[in-house]
This record gives sequence, structure tokens and C-alpha cells, in this order.
Amino acid sequence: MTRNLQPDTAAFRATIAAGEPWLGEVKAGQTLRILDLEGNQAIDTLFYSTANPRERYDVQRTLRKQANVYLGEGSVLYSNLGRPMLTITQDNCGRHDTLGGACAQESNTVRYALDKRHMHSCRDNYLRACCHDGRLGKRDIAPNINFFMNVPVTPGGGLTFEDGISGAGKYVQLTAQMDVMVLISNCPQLNNPCNGYNPTPAQVLIWN
Repeated sequence: MTRNLQPDTAAFRATIAAGEPWLGEVKAGQTLRILDLEGNQAIDTLFYSTANPRERYDVQRTLRKQANVYLGEGSVLYSNLGRPMLTITQDNCGRHDTLGGACAQESNTVRYALDKRHMHSCRDNYLRACCHDGRLGKRDIAPNINFFMNVPVTPGGGLTFEDGISGAGKYVQLTAQMDVMVLISNCPQLNNPCNGYNPTPAQVLIWN
């Protein structure tokens, strides 16, 4: 039973500071909750097989199998080897973006201005976490999930970054089908409304 889990029974609990990365592990059968503490925060997330980090979350397989560009309760996340990695077992936000990607120096420059290039970004966060851990590297940074981020698809097939649909205390809960590494950038973006122009802390909890 993965519903109505109480924070004080979690085996692990950590707060990710605004704009910072986090890398941790979830064992097969464990449940991970990603919690938007103050609301309107984008949480960029990647998943890897602990046994073989070259096996990782694959957006194309995941979207093709569920026939939906957004993730929500019941969605199964598939790896690049076609295996289920995690299932979203509870979600009180409603939907999560799979197409907007992670902000980077290059995208900050193209989307905003040349002087935004050196602003802190999710890609920088990923690389910082990978450098400290040693099991992952630059080549392992793939298209990610943006939990809580609102990126509507326009009638013409484009993407827009809109004000978030999350709120304080909203969360998404996933049960692991294999041992996974979880790589998070608690998005530091200040140039579009995905964080309400004000990045805030997030929390991760894990239950056995």
C-alpha cells in the first residue's frame, strides 16, 4: 500500500535547497515521494539503473507506451532497454512535463540573452552531482522529467513555459521496479515562470 504514507515513517528524508542538486538511490519495491514544499517549483529528474547506469529513463519509450506527452498517476517510466523502472502510484498535482528539458548555459543564452549564459542551470546541477558521485558523467545526461512544471503544447505543436500548476505540499509518488539512482536538479531558473521566478526548496522521502 503506497497511499497515505506518513512522513514520520519514512526510511529516508532530505530537503533539497532551492536551486541545488541531489543524487540518491531507491531500491526495488521502495517508494519515493518528491514533494513541492512551497509550491510552483520545477524539479528536473533523471533515473538510472543502479546495476548498470547506462540503462536510464527513456522519454521516447515512456511516451509511446502510454500515448500521452504528460506523466501522471498510473504512468510507467521505461528505460532505454525497454524495461519498467518506476510507476507513479500517487500524484496530487495532476501532470508533469516530459518535453521541456533541462535549462543549460546554451538554452539560457538562446531563450533569454547573452548575459544570462552564466546563470546557474539544471545541466550544471546534474554535472556537479555526477562529478561528486563518480558513477555518472556528462554522456549520461539525457532528456529528463520536469515534475510539477507546466509546459503546454500549443495547437501548432510548439511548447510554452507557463506559471506552475503545483502548490505547497503537492507531491508525486513513485514505486521502483528496479534499483535506481535518482538525479535531481531543484531547478534554479529565474528567467521564466516555471518557478514563479523564485526557486524554493523541495523534499525527497523514501519508504521501504
